[in-house]
Amino acid sequence: PAGTWLLYLPCTWSIGLAAAPGCLPDWRMLSLFGVGAVLMRGAGCTINDMWDRDYDRQVARTASRPLAAGDISTFQSLVFLGGQLSLALCVLLCLNYYSIILGAASLSLVVTYPLMKRITYWPQLVLGLTFNWGALLGWSAIRGSCEWSVCLPLYFAGVMWTLVYDTIYAHQDKRDDIMIGVKSTALQFKEDTKQWLSGFSLAMLLSLCMAGMNCNQTFPYYSAVAAVGAHLAHQIYTLDIDKPEDCWKKFASNRTVGILLFIGIVLGNL
Repeated sequence: PAGTWLLYLPCTWSIGLAAAPGCLPDWRMLSLFGVGAVLMRGAGCTINDMWDRDYDRQVARTASRPLAAGDISTFQSLVFLGGQLSLALCVLLCLNYYSIILGAASLSLVVTYPLMKRITYWPQLVLGLTFNWGALLGWSAIRGSCEWSVCLPLYFAGVMWTLVYDTIYAHQDKRDDIMIGVKSTALQFKEDTKQWLSGFSLAMLLSLCMAGMNCNQTFPYYSAVAAVGAHLAHQIYTLDIDKPEDCWKKFASNRTVGILLFIGIVLGNL
């Protein structure tokens, strides 16, 4: 479920920031986006496993996935994907017209992301563009359109955050990735990983401050941004890129990062 949280939390930030001053976020919209996150993260996993079934057989951590192991056929997975996307479409159709078009526009990223590791050392950047679409969609679902002075910095902050946590995640598989010819930021940055992660974290924090200033956020919000910064600093400082179990632990702890920011947004708004 870690991936579902990481897809859902940028949606909650955006919904929270779009709430009227002094008000709690729209709980109906938070619930709707929660269902959407489960469905779309699942669809993304299905697409990823369809594209990568031959690679997954060669990696110890992924060899038992149903397609890689031969437990189900490609046609069965395609039917299952159709079911996931149909249910996700039902969720999307509950939103306003602007949001329906904006949400549908993300599908090209969902489909093409799994191919990126074959052609670029920056697939984590494409994942960031995909996983943080909710930072745009949440605001438009509440307000009817995007306020770009808020949504773009929030989206950029989410992309930088994804570069942090997914680079950490990629270090788990770097030995297998080298053998099978798959690319990642972990292989690009190598021993310089911590410097790159520090830069991405700083860019994230500055972007969050910009988004907050552009929608008149208050002290609790900036306190939460500071807490996020401290959490990321601890993650990066204590990270051992050569221990897969530590990489997983640090990756999964990013749920706390997202929840901290959401709490700060809600309190700041109140």
